[in-house]
Amino acid sequence: MTCTFVGCKTANIDTINAKALESIDVKIVLLAGQSNMAGAGNFDELSPVDLKRIEHISKRVSLSFNGKAAEPLSYYDNKPSEKYAFLKRFGPELFMGLTLAERNPYQEFLLIKRSQGGTALYGAWNPNWTAKKAKEVEKGESKQNLKLYDLHITDIKKNIKVLKTQNKTYKIIGLAWMQGENDAAKEISATTYKDNLRILIKSYREDLGNKNLSFVIGQINSRYGKFQEKGPAIVRQAMNEVSASDNQVAIIKTSTDTTWADYPKHTDNVHYNTKGQKRLGIAFANKLSILNQ
Repeated sequence: MTCTFVGCKTANIDTINAKALESIDVKIVLLAGQSNMAGAGNFDELSPVDLKRIEHISKRVSLSFNGKAAEPLSYYDNKPSEKYAFLKRFGPELFMGLTLAERNPYQEFLLIKRSQGGTALYGAWNPNWTAKKAKEVEKGESKQNLKLYDLHITDIKKNIKVLKTQNKTYKIIGLAWMQGENDAAKEISATTYKDNLRILIKSYREDLGNKNLSFVIGQINSRYGKFQEKGPAIVRQAMNEVSASDNQVAIIKTSTDTTWADYPKHTDNVHYNTKGQKRLGIAFANKLSILNQ
């Protein structure tokens, strides 16, 4: 008897899917940034339909977050605070991974994310990190000693090593970047953001051996810090110009209208809420898919 995947009542669908996954590369997606990449979406606010969709693809989409071993895509544990009282938290990776997986039903994905709230590209994320630069922009000794770019590269190489031990081949298809608010808060980091962003993209491509690595920028729209009247506009424009100058770089443009109708936010007017993070993740997936056509 022959039958198709759709409507086949005699075949073991899980077995068929597993065999299909064995024959293709694991697609690796990288995610990096500060607090809006870490995410403040509330998993418990998602609809039953969305929860079922996530459960359905979780066997073939995994997430390695801040150096931890990869696990099936889901929420991460949140320490309740006055601002965010919920227990289950997510960022753009959740609906980015879901969207990519549903479009590619026989594809395995590995998402490798590194994020740290309140950090700058000029400092902690700088591939050419120096203690002097870190002290200029980062708050507190712990952040001044962070080398987030190096940590992310280490995360990536560690996960690739695991894939190799599993006899799996892989392809890194792109990086989602959601960062810039802290750079916008100071003149030195805002005015150098364009050059630093170009250096970041070049460094990822060189260190990962992929000169055409796709890069998707999430445009900032928050205002805080002493340089807030000028900084966000400078960083937003820098993001536009970097995207326009490289055909493998795309940008998710955001509105500065404080109703946040495009990507809704929490009442702090900085961090995207559940709906905002869902839309952001889908937008990242859409841009990355276009770049990889």
